[in-house]
Amino acid sequence: MPSSPPPSRPHTGSHDLPVPAALDAFMATGWAPSPLPADARVPGRTLLPGRIQRLSARFPGERLLIPAGTLKVRSNDTDHRFRPHSAYAWLTGLTGEEQPDHVLVLEPSGPDGHEALLHIRPRSARNTSDFYRDRRYGEFWVGRRPDLDETAALTGLRCAPLDELPGLLAGPQPPTRLLAGVDSRVDSLLPERSHSPAGDAELDAALAELRLLKDPWEVSQLQLAVDHTTVGFEDVVRALPDALRHPRGERRIEGVFNLRARTEGNGTGYETIAAAGAHACVLHWIRNDGPLSPSHLLLLDAGVETDTLYTADITRTLPLSGRFSPAQRDVYELVLAAQEAAIAVLRPGARFRDFHREAMRVIAEGLHTWGVLPVPPEEALADDSGLHRRYTLCSSGHMLGIDVHDCARARAETYLDGVLEEGHVLTVEPGLYLQPDDETLPPELRGMGVRIEDDLVITADGARLLSGALPRTVDGVEEWMARLLDG
Repeated sequence: MPSSPPPSRPHTGSHDLPVPAALDAFMATGWAPSPLPADARVPGRTLLPGRIQRLSARFPGERLLIPAGTLKVRSNDTDHRFRPHSAYAWLTGLTGEEQPDHVLVLEPSGPDGHEALLHIRPRSARNTSDFYRDRRYGEFWVGRRPDLDETAALTGLRCAPLDELPGLLAGPQPPTRLLAGVDSRVDSLLPERSHSPAGDAELDAALAELRLLKDPWEVSQLQLAVDHTTVGFEDVVRALPDALRHPRGERRIEGVFNLRARTEGNGTGYETIAAAGAHACVLHWIRNDGPLSPSHLLLLDAGVETDTLYTADITRTLPLSGRFSPAQRDVYELVLAAQEAAIAVLRPGARFRDFHREAMRVIAEGLHTWGVLPVPPEEALADDSGLHRRYTLCSSGHMLGIDVHDCARARAETYLDGVLEEGHVLTVEPGLYLQPDDETLPPELRGMGVRIEDDLVITADGARLLSGALPRTVDGVEEWMARLLDG
Protein backbone atom coordinates (compact mmCIF):
# COMPACT_ATOMS: atom_id res chain seq x y z
CA MET A 1 0.00 0.00 0.00
CA PRO A 2 1.44 3.40 -0.88
CA SER A 3 2.39 5.74 1.91
CA SER A 4 0.04 8.50 2.94
CA PRO A 5 0.46 11.78 1.09
CA PRO A 6 2.37 14.52 2.89
CA PRO A 7 0.20 16.87 4.94
CA SER A 8 -1.18 19.80 3.00
CA ARG A 9 -0.28 23.36 3.85
CA PRO A 10 -2.76 25.10 6.14
CA HIS A 11 -5.39 27.24 4.47
CA THR A 12 -4.31 30.78 5.27
CA GLY A 13 -5.50 34.19 4.11
CA SER A 14 -3.68 36.92 2.21
CA HIS A 15 -3.94 39.17 5.24
CA ASP A 16 -2.68 36.63 7.82
CA LEU A 17 0.44 37.73 9.68
CA PRO A 18 3.60 35.59 9.59
CA VAL A 19 4.03 33.14 12.48
CA PRO A 20 7.46 33.42 14.14
CA ALA A 21 9.11 30.21 15.30
CA ALA A 22 8.86 31.36 18.91
CA LEU A 23 5.09 31.76 18.66
CA ASP A 24 4.73 28.41 16.91
CA ALA A 25 6.68 26.68 19.68
CA PHE A 26 4.67 28.50 22.36
CA MET A 27 1.36 27.49 20.74
CA ALA A 28 2.38 23.81 20.94
CA THR A 29 2.55 23.75 24.72
CA GLY A 30 0.31 24.13 27.75
CA TRP A 31 -3.01 22.69 26.53
CA ALA A 32 -5.20 20.76 28.95
CA PRO A 33 -7.16 17.71 27.76
CA SER A 34 -10.68 18.62 26.61
CA PRO A 35 -12.51 15.42 25.68
CA LEU A 36 -16.16 15.24 24.70
CA PRO A 37 -18.51 13.85 27.36
CA ALA A 38 -18.03 10.09 27.53
CA ASP A 39 -21.76 9.46 27.04
CA ALA A 40 -22.17 11.71 23.97
CA ARG A 41 -24.07 9.95 21.19
CA VAL A 42 -25.64 11.10 17.93
CA PRO A 43 -29.46 11.29 18.05
CA GLY A 44 -31.09 8.12 16.74
CA ARG A 45 -27.86 6.13 17.12
CA THR A 46 -29.67 2.84 17.74
CA LEU A 47 -31.26 3.09 14.29
CA LEU A 48 -27.97 3.31 12.38
CA PRO A 49 -27.05 -0.42 12.31
CA GLY A 50 -30.42 -1.31 10.78
CA ARG A 51 -30.07 1.36 8.10
CA ILE A 52 -26.58 0.17 7.17
CA GLN A 53 -27.75 -3.43 7.16
CA ARG A 54 -30.59 -2.64 4.75
CA LEU A 55 -28.18 -0.88 2.40
CA SER A 56 -25.70 -3.74 2.71
CA ALA A 57 -28.36 -6.26 1.72
CA ARG A 58 -28.92 -4.41 -1.57
CA PHE A 59 -25.30 -4.79 -2.73
CA PRO A 60 -23.66 -7.97 -1.34
CA GLY A 61 -19.95 -8.30 -2.07
CA GLU A 62 -19.54 -4.72 -3.31
CA ARG A 63 -17.70 -1.78 -1.83
CA LEU A 64 -19.92 1.26 -1.27
CA LEU A 65 -18.61 4.80 -0.91
CA ILE A 66 -20.84 7.53 0.57
CA PRO A 67 -19.07 10.90 0.92
CA ALA A 68 -20.29 13.64 3.25
CA GLY A 69 -19.50 16.30 0.67
CA THR A 70 -17.14 19.24 0.56
CA LEU A 71 -17.07 22.87 1.54
CA LYS A 72 -18.39 25.18 -1.15
CA VAL A 73 -16.95 28.63 -1.71
CA ARG A 74 -19.34 31.53 -1.25
CA SER A 75 -16.85 34.20 -2.29
CA ASN A 76 -13.07 34.24 -2.49
CA ASP A 77 -11.87 32.49 0.69
CA THR A 78 -15.24 32.40 2.46
CA ASP A 79 -17.21 29.15 2.48
CA HIS A 80 -20.90 28.48 2.81
CA ARG A 81 -21.93 26.87 6.07
CA PHE A 82 -21.50 23.13 5.60
CA ARG A 83 -24.36 20.65 5.53
CA PRO A 84 -23.50 16.98 4.90
CA HIS A 85 -25.13 14.98 2.13
CA SER A 86 -28.44 13.60 3.33
CA ALA A 87 -27.55 9.95 2.68
CA TYR A 88 -24.34 10.31 4.70
CA ALA A 89 -26.25 11.98 7.55
CA TRP A 90 -28.93 9.26 7.49
CA LEU A 91 -26.36 6.46 7.72
CA THR A 92 -23.99 8.01 10.28
CA GLY A 93 -26.20 10.34 12.35
CA LEU A 94 -23.54 13.03 11.89
CA THR A 95 -25.14 16.30 10.86
CA GLY A 96 -22.77 19.00 12.07
CA GLU A 97 -20.57 21.49 10.30
CA GLU A 98 -17.39 19.57 11.22
CA GLN A 99 -18.05 16.82 8.65
CA PRO A 100 -16.67 18.16 5.31
CA ASP A 101 -14.65 15.69 3.23
CA HIS A 102 -15.52 12.68 5.39
CA VAL A 103 -16.37 9.41 3.65
CA LEU A 104 -18.35 6.38 4.81
CA VAL A 105 -17.02 3.16 3.28
CA LEU A 106 -18.99 -0.07 3.42
CA GLU A 107 -16.36 -2.73 2.85
CA PRO A 108 -17.51 -6.23 1.82
CA SER A 109 -17.22 -8.63 4.76
CA GLY A 110 -18.12 -12.28 4.34
CA PRO A 111 -20.49 -13.58 1.67
CA ASP A 112 -23.30 -11.11 2.28
CA GLY A 113 -22.38 -8.42 4.78
CA HIS A 114 -20.33 -5.25 5.05
CA GLU A 115 -18.17 -3.56 7.65
CA ALA A 116 -18.76 0.17 7.95
CA LEU A 117 -15.58 2.24 8.12
CA LEU A 118 -15.85 6.00 8.54
CA HIS A 119 -12.90 8.00 7.20
CA ILE A 120 -12.78 11.34 9.01
CA ARG A 121 -10.53 14.34 9.46
CA PRO A 122 -9.74 13.92 13.16
CA ARG A 123 -9.13 16.70 15.62
CA SER A 124 -5.87 18.52 14.93
CA ALA A 125 -3.06 17.63 17.29
CA ARG A 126 -1.65 20.50 19.33
CA ASN A 127 1.89 19.69 18.16
CA THR A 128 1.04 20.97 14.68
CA SER A 129 0.10 24.48 13.60
CA ASP A 130 -3.11 23.44 11.82
CA PHE A 131 -5.35 23.96 14.83
CA TYR A 132 -4.64 27.68 14.95
CA ARG A 133 -3.42 28.54 11.44
CA ASP A 134 -5.82 26.73 9.10
CA ARG A 135 -8.77 29.02 8.38
CA ARG A 136 -10.80 26.28 6.69
CA TYR A 137 -10.39 23.38 9.10
CA GLY A 138 -8.51 24.71 12.13
CA GLU A 139 -10.22 24.40 15.50
CA PHE A 140 -9.53 28.03 16.45
CA TRP A 141 -11.25 29.15 13.25
CA VAL A 142 -14.23 26.83 12.76
CA GLY A 143 -14.63 24.88 15.99
CA ARG A 144 -13.70 21.56 17.48
CA ARG A 145 -13.85 18.24 15.64
CA PRO A 146 -14.17 14.90 17.43
CA ASP A 147 -11.14 12.62 17.36
CA LEU A 148 -11.28 9.06 16.05
CA ASP A 149 -12.29 7.45 19.34
CA GLU A 150 -14.90 10.11 20.05
CA THR A 151 -16.46 9.71 16.61
CA ALA A 152 -16.57 5.96 17.09
CA ALA A 153 -18.35 6.44 20.42
CA LEU A 154 -20.76 8.98 18.91
CA THR A 155 -21.79 6.74 16.01
CA GLY A 156 -20.90 3.17 16.87
CA LEU A 157 -18.85 3.03 13.64
CA ARG A 158 -15.20 2.09 13.29
CA CYS A 159 -13.20 5.15 12.25
CA ALA A 160 -9.98 5.78 10.35
CA PRO A 161 -8.09 8.95 9.40
CA LEU A 162 -9.20 10.58 6.18
CA ASP A 163 -5.67 10.54 4.79
CA GLU A 164 -5.78 6.71 4.73
CA LEU A 165 -8.54 6.74 2.12
CA PRO A 166 -6.26 7.24 -0.93
CA GLY A 167 -4.28 4.14 0.07
CA LEU A 168 -7.44 2.09 0.43
CA LEU A 169 -8.68 3.13 -3.00
CA ALA A 170 -5.28 2.60 -4.62
CA GLY A 171 -5.23 -1.09 -3.75
CA PRO A 172 -7.08 -3.98 -5.38
CA GLN A 173 -10.65 -2.91 -5.97
CA PRO A 174 -13.65 -5.14 -5.30
CA PRO A 175 -16.76 -4.29 -7.33
CA THR A 176 -17.46 -0.73 -6.25
CA ARG A 177 -20.33 1.73 -6.23
CA LEU A 178 -19.84 5.42 -5.49
CA LEU A 179 -22.26 8.18 -4.56
CA ALA A 180 -20.74 10.21 -7.35
CA GLY A 181 -20.64 13.96 -7.79
CA VAL A 182 -20.65 14.67 -4.06
CA ASP A 183 -16.88 14.92 -3.51
CA SER A 184 -14.69 15.43 -6.57
CA ARG A 185 -11.63 14.28 -4.62
CA VAL A 186 -13.17 10.88 -3.98
CA ASP A 187 -14.38 10.73 -7.59
CA SER A 188 -10.79 11.29 -8.79
CA LEU A 189 -9.26 8.77 -6.38
CA LEU A 190 -11.38 5.90 -7.62
CA PRO A 191 -10.17 4.20 -10.83
CA GLU A 192 -12.83 4.48 -13.52
CA ARG A 193 -12.57 0.78 -14.30
CA SER A 194 -13.65 -0.10 -10.76
CA HIS A 195 -17.17 1.33 -11.05
CA SER A 196 -19.69 2.38 -13.67
CA PRO A 197 -22.08 5.32 -13.99
CA ALA A 198 -25.00 2.88 -14.11
CA GLY A 199 -23.87 1.17 -10.91
CA ASP A 200 -23.34 4.49 -9.18
CA ALA A 201 -26.84 5.60 -10.21
CA GLU A 202 -28.28 2.40 -8.71
CA LEU A 203 -26.59 3.20 -5.39
CA ASP A 204 -27.94 6.76 -5.53
CA ALA A 205 -31.47 5.46 -6.15
CA ALA A 206 -31.19 2.83 -3.41
CA LEU A 207 -30.10 5.40 -0.85
CA ALA A 208 -33.16 7.49 -1.71
CA GLU A 209 -35.59 4.57 -1.73
CA LEU A 210 -34.40 3.29 1.64
CA ARG A 211 -35.41 6.65 3.12
CA LEU A 212 -38.92 6.72 1.64
CA LEU A 213 -40.58 5.10 4.66
CA LYS A 214 -40.00 6.99 7.91
CA ASP A 215 -39.71 5.19 11.23
CA PRO A 216 -41.39 6.61 14.36
CA TRP A 217 -38.23 8.47 15.42
CA GLU A 218 -38.04 10.20 12.04
CA VAL A 219 -41.72 11.14 12.22
CA SER A 220 -41.07 12.65 15.66
CA GLN A 221 -38.24 14.74 14.19
CA LEU A 222 -40.54 15.94 11.41
CA GLN A 223 -43.23 16.80 13.94
CA LEU A 224 -40.63 18.80 15.89
CA ALA A 225 -39.70 20.68 12.72
CA VAL A 226 -43.38 21.41 12.06
CA ASP A 227 -43.92 22.61 15.62
CA HIS A 228 -41.01 25.05 15.38
CA THR A 229 -42.27 26.21 11.99
CA THR A 230 -45.70 26.87 13.47
CA VAL A 231 -44.13 29.21 16.02
CA GLY A 232 -42.18 30.88 13.22
CA PHE A 233 -45.41 31.62 11.34
CA GLU A 234 -46.84 33.12 14.51
CA ASP A 235 -43.74 35.31 14.79
CA VAL A 236 -44.33 36.53 11.25
CA VAL A 237 -47.93 37.57 11.91
CA ARG A 238 -46.88 39.51 15.02
CA ALA A 239 -44.19 41.26 12.92
CA LEU A 240 -46.56 42.33 10.13
CA PRO A 241 -47.16 45.91 11.38
CA ASP A 242 -43.42 46.65 11.27
CA ALA A 243 -42.97 44.80 7.98
CA LEU A 244 -45.77 46.76 6.33
CA ARG A 245 -43.92 49.98 7.13
CA HIS A 246 -40.60 48.78 5.72
CA PRO A 247 -39.67 49.38 2.05
CA ARG A 248 -38.51 45.76 1.84
CA GLY A 249 -41.17 44.19 3.96
CA GLU A 250 -40.74 40.79 2.36
CA ARG A 251 -37.19 40.70 3.66
CA ARG A 252 -38.37 41.63 7.15
CA ILE A 253 -40.70 38.64 7.01
CA GLU A 254 -37.87 36.38 5.84
CA GLY A 255 -35.63 37.60 8.66
CA VAL A 256 -38.25 37.09 11.35
CA PHE A 257 -38.91 33.51 10.29
CA ASN A 258 -35.23 32.71 9.80
CA LEU A 259 -34.46 33.97 13.30
CA ARG A 260 -36.85 31.37 14.70
CA ALA A 261 -35.30 28.67 12.48
CA ARG A 262 -31.77 29.40 13.66
CA THR A 263 -32.86 29.72 17.27
CA GLU A 264 -34.79 26.45 17.41
CA GLY A 265 -32.96 24.28 14.87
CA ASN A 266 -30.15 24.11 12.36
CA GLY A 267 -31.75 26.83 10.24
CA THR A 268 -34.24 26.79 7.40
CA GLY A 269 -34.71 23.62 5.38
CA TYR A 270 -34.71 25.70 2.19
CA GLU A 271 -34.68 29.36 1.25
CA THR A 272 -37.74 31.08 2.71
CA ILE A 273 -40.32 32.31 0.20
CA ALA A 274 -41.92 35.56 1.40
CA ALA A 275 -43.90 36.66 -1.65
CA ALA A 276 -46.36 39.54 -1.54
CA GLY A 277 -48.78 40.50 -4.29
CA ALA A 278 -47.72 39.41 -7.79
CA HIS A 279 -44.44 37.98 -6.43
CA ALA A 280 -46.55 35.05 -5.21
CA CYS A 281 -47.01 34.07 -8.86
CA VAL A 282 -43.28 33.22 -8.98
CA LEU A 283 -43.23 29.65 -7.67
CA HIS A 284 -39.83 29.88 -5.96
CA TRP A 285 -39.60 33.60 -5.21
CA ILE A 286 -36.63 33.97 -2.83
CA ARG A 287 -35.44 37.48 -3.68
CA ASN A 288 -37.82 38.74 -1.02
CA ASP A 289 -37.00 42.36 -1.75
CA GLY A 290 -40.46 43.83 -2.26
CA PRO A 291 -42.73 45.98 -0.11
CA LEU A 292 -45.96 44.83 1.51
CA SER A 293 -49.34 46.41 0.88
CA PRO A 294 -52.47 45.92 3.00
CA SER A 295 -54.40 45.25 -0.22
CA HIS A 296 -52.23 42.24 -1.09
CA LEU A 297 -51.84 38.65 0.01
CA LEU A 298 -48.58 37.31 1.46
CA LEU A 299 -47.56 33.81 0.41
CA LEU A 300 -45.16 32.47 3.05
CA ASP A 301 -43.51 29.12 2.24
CA ALA A 302 -41.03 28.24 4.97
CA GLY A 303 -39.74 25.39 7.10
CA VAL A 304 -37.48 24.94 10.11
CA GLU A 305 -34.79 22.27 9.77
CA THR A 306 -34.01 20.47 13.04
CA ASP A 307 -30.47 19.82 14.24
CA THR A 308 -30.94 16.28 12.89
CA LEU A 309 -31.67 17.88 9.45
CA TYR A 310 -35.34 16.88 9.15
CA THR A 311 -37.34 19.78 7.73
CA ALA A 312 -40.89 21.03 7.68
CA ASP A 313 -42.37 22.55 4.52
CA ILE A 314 -45.48 24.64 5.12
CA THR A 315 -47.18 27.39 3.13
CA ARG A 316 -49.85 29.79 4.26
CA THR A 317 -51.32 32.63 2.23
CA LEU A 318 -52.29 35.52 4.47
CA PRO A 319 -54.26 38.73 3.84
CA LEU A 320 -51.96 41.57 4.82
CA SER A 321 -54.97 43.65 5.88
CA GLY A 322 -56.02 40.86 8.22
CA ARG A 323 -59.13 40.08 6.16
CA PHE A 324 -59.59 38.56 2.72
CA SER A 325 -61.25 40.68 0.03
CA PRO A 326 -64.09 38.97 -1.87
CA ALA A 327 -61.83 38.11 -4.82
CA GLN A 328 -59.05 36.87 -2.53
CA ARG A 329 -61.57 34.76 -0.63
CA ASP A 330 -62.82 33.16 -3.86
CA VAL A 331 -59.33 32.16 -4.96
CA TYR A 332 -58.32 30.98 -1.51
CA GLU A 333 -61.41 28.86 -1.01
CA LEU A 334 -60.94 27.15 -4.36
CA VAL A 335 -57.36 26.23 -3.44
CA LEU A 336 -58.51 25.05 -0.01
CA ALA A 337 -61.21 22.88 -1.57
CA ALA A 338 -58.57 21.34 -3.84
CA GLN A 339 -56.29 20.64 -0.87
CA GLU A 340 -59.06 19.08 1.20
CA ALA A 341 -60.07 16.85 -1.72
CA ALA A 342 -56.45 15.78 -2.14
CA ILE A 343 -55.97 15.00 1.56
CA ALA A 344 -59.17 12.92 1.55
CA VAL A 345 -57.65 10.34 -0.84
CA LEU A 346 -54.43 9.78 1.16
CA ARG A 347 -54.24 6.26 2.53
CA PRO A 348 -52.11 3.13 2.15
CA GLY A 349 -52.70 1.59 -1.26
CA ALA A 350 -53.52 4.87 -2.99
CA ARG A 351 -51.19 5.78 -5.79
CA PHE A 352 -48.88 8.73 -5.21
CA ARG A 353 -50.32 10.56 -8.20
CA ASP A 354 -53.92 10.23 -6.94
CA PHE A 355 -53.93 13.22 -4.60
CA HIS A 356 -52.55 15.53 -7.28
CA ARG A 357 -55.16 14.35 -9.77
CA GLU A 358 -57.92 14.99 -7.25
CA ALA A 359 -56.64 18.48 -6.48
CA MET A 360 -56.43 19.31 -10.19
CA ARG A 361 -59.98 18.08 -10.77
CA VAL A 362 -61.26 20.57 -8.21
CA ILE A 363 -59.08 23.38 -9.59
CA ALA A 364 -60.19 22.75 -13.18
CA GLU A 365 -63.85 22.68 -12.23
CA GLY A 366 -63.46 25.94 -10.35
CA LEU A 367 -61.62 27.67 -13.17
CA HIS A 368 -64.30 26.56 -15.60
CA THR A 369 -67.07 27.84 -13.31
CA TRP A 370 -65.33 31.23 -13.23
CA GLY A 371 -65.27 31.28 -17.03
CA VAL A 372 -61.46 31.31 -17.06
CA LEU A 373 -60.82 27.83 -18.45
CA PRO A 374 -61.77 27.84 -22.16
CA VAL A 375 -62.63 24.11 -22.31
CA PRO A 376 -64.64 21.74 -20.07
CA PRO A 377 -62.72 20.40 -17.05
CA GLU A 378 -62.50 16.84 -18.37
CA GLU A 379 -60.95 18.10 -21.60
CA ALA A 380 -58.46 20.33 -19.79
CA LEU A 381 -57.41 17.45 -17.51
CA ALA A 382 -56.72 15.05 -20.40
CA ASP A 383 -53.10 13.96 -20.72
CA ASP A 384 -52.84 15.53 -24.17
CA SER A 385 -54.22 18.88 -23.00
CA GLY A 386 -53.42 20.15 -19.50
CA LEU A 387 -54.75 23.64 -20.20
CA HIS A 388 -55.55 24.15 -16.51
CA ARG A 389 -51.82 24.10 -15.78
CA ARG A 390 -51.48 27.64 -17.13
CA TYR A 391 -52.83 28.71 -13.72
CA THR A 392 -51.41 25.96 -11.49
CA LEU A 393 -48.15 24.87 -13.04
CA CYS A 394 -46.45 22.58 -10.53
CA SER A 395 -47.25 19.29 -8.84
CA SER A 396 -49.41 19.27 -5.71
CA GLY A 397 -46.91 17.73 -3.34
CA HIS A 398 -43.75 15.70 -2.72
CA MET A 399 -42.07 13.43 -0.21
CA LEU A 400 -40.60 15.14 2.86
CA GLY A 401 -37.79 14.21 5.24
CA ILE A 402 -34.12 15.08 5.56
CA ASP A 403 -34.47 16.91 2.25
CA VAL A 404 -37.36 19.23 1.54
CA HIS A 405 -37.87 17.35 -1.76
CA ASP A 406 -36.95 14.08 -0.15
CA CYS A 407 -35.82 10.92 -1.91
CA ALA A 408 -35.74 12.71 -5.26
CA ARG A 409 -33.29 10.15 -6.70
CA ALA A 410 -35.72 7.26 -6.18
CA ARG A 411 -36.88 5.49 -9.31
CA ALA A 412 -40.24 6.58 -10.72
CA GLU A 413 -41.78 3.16 -10.06
CA THR A 414 -41.10 3.52 -6.32
CA TYR A 415 -42.01 7.20 -6.00
CA LEU A 416 -43.89 9.14 -8.67
CA ASP A 417 -45.66 6.04 -10.01
CA GLY A 418 -45.57 4.24 -6.69
CA VAL A 419 -48.15 3.37 -4.05
CA LEU A 420 -48.48 5.08 -0.68
CA GLU A 421 -47.55 3.08 2.42
CA GLU A 422 -47.75 3.65 6.15
CA GLY A 423 -44.72 5.76 7.10
CA HIS A 424 -44.57 7.91 3.98
CA VAL A 425 -44.41 11.63 4.86
CA LEU A 426 -45.42 14.08 2.18
CA THR A 427 -46.73 17.56 1.49
CA VAL A 428 -50.04 18.46 -0.10
CA GLU A 429 -49.76 21.92 -1.67
CA PRO A 430 -52.10 22.86 -4.51
CA GLY A 431 -51.95 26.46 -5.66
CA LEU A 432 -53.24 29.02 -8.12
CA TYR A 433 -50.80 31.47 -9.68
CA LEU A 434 -52.69 34.13 -11.59
CA GLN A 435 -50.06 36.12 -13.44
CA PRO A 436 -50.37 39.93 -13.46
CA ASP A 437 -50.14 40.12 -17.26
CA ASP A 438 -52.49 37.22 -18.08
CA GLU A 439 -55.28 38.63 -20.25
CA THR A 440 -57.29 35.41 -19.99
CA LEU A 441 -58.11 36.45 -16.41
CA PRO A 442 -60.53 39.12 -15.20
CA PRO A 443 -58.62 42.14 -13.84
CA GLU A 444 -59.60 41.52 -10.23
CA LEU A 445 -57.82 38.13 -10.25
CA ARG A 446 -54.57 39.16 -11.92
CA GLY A 447 -51.43 39.25 -9.83
CA MET A 448 -52.71 36.94 -7.13
CA GLY A 449 -50.92 33.80 -5.93
CA VAL A 450 -52.37 31.38 -3.38
CA ARG A 451 -50.81 28.17 -2.09
CA ILE A 452 -51.83 26.16 0.96
CA GLU A 453 -49.32 23.51 1.98
CA ASP A 454 -49.41 21.02 4.81
CA ASP A 455 -47.27 18.08 5.95
CA LEU A 456 -48.85 14.66 6.51
CA VAL A 457 -47.78 11.17 7.50
CA ILE A 458 -49.54 8.14 6.02
CA THR A 459 -51.04 6.00 8.78
CA ALA A 460 -52.59 2.55 8.82
CA ASP A 461 -56.02 3.88 7.89
CA GLY A 462 -55.42 7.27 6.25
CA ALA A 463 -53.19 10.24 6.93
CA ARG A 464 -52.37 12.38 9.95
CA LEU A 465 -51.94 16.12 9.58
CA LEU A 466 -48.64 17.12 11.21
CA SER A 467 -49.24 20.82 10.63
CA GLY A 468 -52.81 21.04 11.90
CA ALA A 469 -51.93 23.68 14.50
CA LEU A 470 -51.89 26.29 11.73
CA PRO A 471 -55.39 27.28 10.55
CA ARG A 472 -56.39 26.74 6.93
CA THR A 473 -59.93 28.05 6.53
CA VAL A 474 -60.67 31.68 5.68
CA ASP A 475 -62.37 32.30 9.02
CA GLY A 476 -59.67 30.40 10.88
CA VAL A 477 -56.85 32.40 9.28
CA GLU A 478 -58.56 35.73 9.96
CA GLU A 479 -59.30 34.87 13.59
CA TRP A 480 -55.76 33.54 14.15
CA MET A 481 -54.21 36.69 12.69
CA ALA A 482 -56.47 38.95 14.74
CA ARG A 483 -55.60 37.13 17.95
CA LEU A 484 -51.85 37.38 17.33
CA LEU A 485 -51.99 41.02 16.26
CA ASP A 486 -54.10 42.00 19.25
CA GLY A 487 -51.80 40.14 21.61
